[in-house]
Amino acid sequence: MAINTDKNSYTIIFATIMVVVVGSILAFLASALRPNIQENERFEKQQNILYAMGVNENDESSVSFIPTDKVEGEFNNYIKEQLVIEGDKVTNDDEAYLIDLKKQLAAKKKGESFKLPLFIGDKDGKKFYIIPMYGKGLWDAIWGFIALDETMTVQGVYFDHKGETPGLGANIKQRYFMDDFTGETILKGTKYAGIAVVKGNNDPLNNTKDDNEVDAMAGATITGNGVSAMIKESVNLYKGYLETIRVK
Repeated sequence: MAINTDKNSYTIIFATIMVVVVGSILAFLASALRPNIQENERFEKQQNILYAMGVNENDESSVSFIPTDKVEGEFNNYIKEQLVIEGDKVTNDDEAYLIDLKKQLAAKKKGESFKLPLFIGDKDGKKFYIIPMYGKGLWDAIWGFIALDETMTVQGVYFDHKGETPGLGANIKQRYFMDDFTGETILKGTKYAGIAVVKGNNDPLNNTKDDNEVDAMAGATITGNGVSAMIKESVNLYKGYLETIRVK
């Protein structure tokens, strides 16, 4: 008996079967690939943290991370302590880098308890305090890491984004922008002022390092403002701990 493919019931049944079959395949693939996805996310976080403290494979202009087949070993070599700050309590946790800062900040916003990860690195005998950051750009989330020394001077940064405009706001992850932050102070007197991304900054070569400013990106004012807010809010979250290690 031939099937009447012109009937609406046939179309509905066929579409339902296809949705079930395709959905099952996608669910299976997602489940099967989840361990690999989680491993890649873990390696990416390690790469970003190391990048902020200057452990990378950059040439004169590129952004080049420690390769994934080496990053875990380098992370364990350079990162000497991983801390979790919860209120006034500071504890060691070898997996602090896996803490989802977005979720923790959401908990804070609700008035719930929250945890802040912080990483202490050592490179060539110099200590680095690496703070994770999370904020909002023009279109979606932005995030990154900022590495400080005991004088609250920036030793390096790494920024990334979810959906900023290519060639404009997406340039927060370009070398020319990130390199400008190195040597800047996050203090203005004794206040944790952060670093502002300023349009019309009178120091385009960024030779002045005590003005709490870097030059803005062309055509990306809102993203730049998001970076400024993210840095200021993040360092203020960690202010209590930073006061315990700051050289005054």
